[in-house]
Amino acid sequence: MAKTKTTFFCQNCGAQFPKWVGKCTSCNEWNTIVEEIVQKEEKNSWKQSATKKKTSKALKINEISISEEDRIPTNNEELNRVLGGGLVNGSVVLLGGEPGIGKSTLLLQIALLMQNKVLYVSGEESQSQIKLRAERLAGKNENCLILTETKTQNIFKIIEQTIPDVVVIDSIQTLHTDYIEASPGSISQIRESASELIKFAKETNTPVILIGHITKEGAIAGPKILEHMVDVVLQFEGDRNHTYRILRAQKNRFGSTAELGIYEMLNTGLREVSNPSEILISEKDSDLTGTAISATLEGMRPLMIEVQALVSTAVYGTPQRSSTGYNIKRLNMLLAVLEKRAGFRLGSKDVFLNIAGGLKVEDPAIDLAVVCAILSSNEEVAIPQNVCFAAEVGLAGEIRAVNRIEQRIIEAEKLGFEKIILSKFNKIAKKNYRIEIIKVSKIEDVVSVLF
Repeated sequence: MAKTKTTFFCQNCGAQFPKWVGKCTSCNEWNTIVEEIVQKEEKNSWKQSATKKKTSKALKINEISISEEDRIPTNNEELNRVLGGGLVNGSVVLLGGEPGIGKSTLLLQIALLMQNKVLYVSGEESQSQIKLRAERLAGKNENCLILTETKTQNIFKIIEQTIPDVVVIDSIQTLHTDYIEASPGSISQIRESASELIKFAKETNTPVILIGHITKEGAIAGPKILEHMVDVVLQFEGDRNHTYRILRAQKNRFGSTAELGIYEMLNTGLREVSNPSEILISEKDSDLTGTAISATLEGMRPLMIEVQALVSTAVYGTPQRSSTGYNIKRLNMLLAVLEKRAGFRLGSKDVFLNIAGGLKVEDPAIDLAVVCAILSSNEEVAIPQNVCFAAEVGLAGEIRAVNRIEQRIIEAEKLGFEKIILSKFNKIAKKNYRIEIIKVSKIEDVVSVLF
């Protein structure tokens, strides 16, 4: 029998120590060092009947031939966009997100939509539970195989029998291997199970999609090396109180990390939102005060979103400042700029700000729309529905230029806006836009144009 060895791992970052210590020297966290048993064994390949490997050969860079990587379409445009065109053969994708956000629903829905043979391995639900969820979802793939198993050796036996085109693992934290005598979900088990799956993906050229749990801080649970080992890291975000979900790529070896996909959670599964701007702009019968439309960017994707503001006299002495979907510190800064530079007395008034649709926006180009929504509510003058904004506001009250302005203009024009207010410092190529472009340099100029 092989000699049993114990070692100590940090449950936060995965650092290894020869003995127990109170503080991890790698991530500076306290009381995260846990002893784990490691069984020293001779490891076979991912399959028992391992064939001889071909010896790697060093090639000159000029001798290496480049071929377009083969991709498997997922029949889901939003996921294809984020991945860069589909699943690359032999790639390993890690999908993380909050509990209940819809990770399992998304991947089961894709498994049912694909034309290829998909093996969906679940360590969290029974086959009957997955069948009940599949009944609600659109898509019927007769080649979708469901397996409930947590032991990697048994999973690989089924893979040898069925030979699937795509493997989905739900989730990597539930798997365990015989080579490590540690509990499922521990640092060493996650690392070893992921390593076996990655080896299988590279040797057989089969794409593998892993679902990963996240910690309370929002990072993917397990060792940080897990994110380094895989080819693509996707983050599924959203508020469970709202219906919209955003899929982002944090790492992508085969495409851009600037793309994002937007879904709407319905009873029948996740619906792709091809034009989110129409949803994020509420339909109004008449002009309402305190609303302004901003042309913002989420990654490479232009969006038109509605900013709503409410300014009222403070009843309880100390004015309230509340913001949903927008940085409260930046809101306080803009209110100070309006007070100091533009002469608006807002120090004794309550200000409430909301980004429609439940989105969280960090693009500074939304500043001008925030300022105009606040002024509209304060002055009780509605901003015309055919006007939108795209500019940053500085501490001196100046209107600053923002990047990729032409994409914002084209999106506003496509959605039927007639005017867009920008910084005069934005350089725009001479094109025949149907939308009227108004350039301003200070907040006073914006006030004179609108009010």
